[in-house]
Amino acid sequence: MTRLIRPTFFLLLVFSLLSLPGIAAESAKSLYAKGTDSEARQDYEKAYEYFKQAYNVQPKDLRYRTAYERNRFLAAASHVHRGQIAFDANKLDEAKGEFEKALAIDPSSFIAQQELRRTLQMIQEGTSAEPQALNAPKSELRRLLAQAQGPVELAPISSAPITLKMTEKSNVIFETVGKLAGVNVLFDPAYTAKQVRIELNGVSLEEALSIVSFQTKTFWRPVTPNTIFVAEDNPAKRKELEQNVLKTFYLSNLSQPTELQDVVNAMRTILEVSRIQQLPSQGAIVVRGTPDQVALAQKLVDDLDKAKPEVVVDVAILEVSRDKMKTFGINPPTNVSVALQPNVSTTGGTTGTTTGGTTTTTAPTTSGLNLNTFNNLTAQDFQVTLPSATATALLSDSTSKIIQNPQVRALDGQKASLKIGERVPVATGSFQPGIGGVGINPLVNTQFQYLDVGVNIDITPRVHAGHEVSLKLSLDVSAVTGNENIGGITQPIIGQRKIEHEIRLKDGEVNILGGIMEDQQTKAISGIPGLASIPILKYLFSQTQTERQEDEIVFVLVPHIIRGPEPSRSADLLDVGTANAIQLRLVNTKPAAPPPPAPAPTPAVPQGGQQNPPGQNPGARNAPAAGGASFLFDPPSLTQAKGSTFTVNVMVSGGQNVYSVPVQLSYDPNQLQVLNVSNGGFLSQDGQAVALAFRDDPANGTLQITASRPPGAGAVSGQGAVVTLTMMAKSPGQSALVITRGGARDPAMQAIPMNGAEAAVTIQ
Repeated sequence: MTRLIRPTFFLLLVFSLLSLPGIAAESAKSLYAKGTDSEARQDYEKAYEYFKQAYNVQPKDLRYRTAYERNRFLAAASHVHRGQIAFDANKLDEAKGEFEKALAIDPSSFIAQQELRRTLQMIQEGTSAEPQALNAPKSELRRLLAQAQGPVELAPISSAPITLKMTEKSNVIFETVGKLAGVNVLFDPAYTAKQVRIELNGVSLEEALSIVSFQTKTFWRPVTPNTIFVAEDNPAKRKELEQNVLKTFYLSNLSQPTELQDVVNAMRTILEVSRIQQLPSQGAIVVRGTPDQVALAQKLVDDLDKAKPEVVVDVAILEVSRDKMKTFGINPPTNVSVALQPNVSTTGGTTGTTTGGTTTTTAPTTSGLNLNTFNNLTAQDFQVTLPSATATALLSDSTSKIIQNPQVRALDGQKASLKIGERVPVATGSFQPGIGGVGINPLVNTQFQYLDVGVNIDITPRVHAGHEVSLKLSLDVSAVTGNENIGGITQPIIGQRKIEHEIRLKDGEVNILGGIMEDQQTKAISGIPGLASIPILKYLFSQTQTERQEDEIVFVLVPHIIRGPEPSRSADLLDVGTANAIQLRLVNTKPAAPPPPAPAPTPAVPQGGQQNPPGQNPGARNAPAAGGASFLFDPPSLTQAKGSTFTVNVMVSGGQNVYSVPVQLSYDPNQLQVLNVSNGGFLSQDGQAVALAFRDDPANGTLQITASRPPGAGAVSGQGAVVTLTMMAKSPGQSALVITRGGARDPAMQAIPMNGAEAAVTIQ
């Protein structure tokens, strides 16, 4: 038994060692099959992994290496695509991971490197106030660019409507509106103030500035977020004072230099932008102008830089030819031939010749007929020949169809050509005789040009609104039908069917162009005259041949819009200023800034600096402080039913030399709603008009109010209601009205310390 086991084990070991390469080859083959299946499913990452494993098993097999290298690019491109989708969705960390995976697969992928740099820069900018360039120190110029700011914009001011009636000089009116808005007003040294009358009802502060500028023929520009500069409105001053901005527009859908020039001409003509430069190599436009001009230039780029519509046109060329021929009847003999066969011949004498003892005798020959022969002619001397008669019954029917169905895709307004066929040479020119005598060939001046023979289609589409397409087309179907010798040169004869016109079709509408049908009928009768016309005997003595040829050719066009026009979404009219100055009129959608705080604001709490403990009467905070001014709520506490409307007065007690009162209140927006803010009468006790501006933020439960007397009206003192609040109770519960910030100001806009106040509202 031991003798049998040892040889058997040895043989198994040898067999295993010999079969290892086969097992490896089978493994690589299996991996390659899995990779091919994944590639067919467009799962390029899995295909790349399978091909990579197969290549590692058998690196000398070129088939595995080719598949591995090919899918390396495709797998990296898949990761790049997913990373770009994540980047567009602002998922920067996920995008970073995808780009890193792409670089791990294909380190030579430039797009992956570029996208990874951009993503890392975006991540770094989001976490650092001063982003640094990746892998390189920032130069001084780049640092200056990074610190450069955009155009100066006026800080948000209150959008609450005000009423202003004044007859003053224009500079006083500007200063009045500026103080109401909390904006500093500077004037050009060459500015001349004029006496004007202003009467404004229910306008915002920014609208008031624009109205005053329009009436006084001036313009203003922001110098800082809370400072404006006013000057006379003339082109020279605008050019000197208006700020300029720079922007580069990249047009991704306009590729032709003429298209780029059209956009530049539109900007230069409509927006009067003089500093503009086009860069056809980059498809870019650099514009320098005022912020409003550049903003309108952005609108023009957005409106004009659209992807061109595209059309696919199905062209069907159908040509059908049918030739039907029928021959029926008996073709009888139509001629008889008689030939003379004479049996009599003319004989001469015999002639003998002796040569070497041998005598040769020559018989006489027949030389033809003579007149004596005609005396001996009989019927046997003539031969009559009759041709055979033929009975024919033949039917021939042949049909040929030629169907060509090319498809043409074209951009809107761009010519698309399709040529299917051959180029046939056609001789042009002439022959000239040579110089010299015999043996010199003539000089040949013949030239050749090539004609496109076959199916030639030229289509220029134009996509319209309403899913309609105009097609300017030239359709030519030609073929060589024969040859002709002209001047010793064989020239081709070209048959042609050509259509040139312009039509307008609906998307998907089938249209037949130039349908041509030719029907040719031929009937021929051959037979014995007279007998061929007898109705019954004509079938025995004649033959009838009937032939009918039908040729039909049809051109069919079916347009399909695969990308339609993209008109501008904004169809509204824009106010762009006057013919002398481009200026946008903006809608105030920014939140209004809170009233400017006093230089030394006093906390809106009692003098003790402590809030009321729970259960204490909030009206205790309405008590005036000794020797100072205070805010009061009247009434300090009240109880209202759900859904009811009530009023609360915000009062000033002990006020001295009060010119303006800015104040901010807080409330619970879930229980209270501000309906209106009106003048309480304290600042208008001497009959002066009061400018009242307020801004309610129901989301945060804050109410900002500014009440001011007109410039030059002086100040007031005493006690009274500054404003009256009209509110509505929304839901049951306890709520409070608290003055969180505010105070009074004197005519020099210096702060007057004020104590805060609080009112309790109980809703049942």
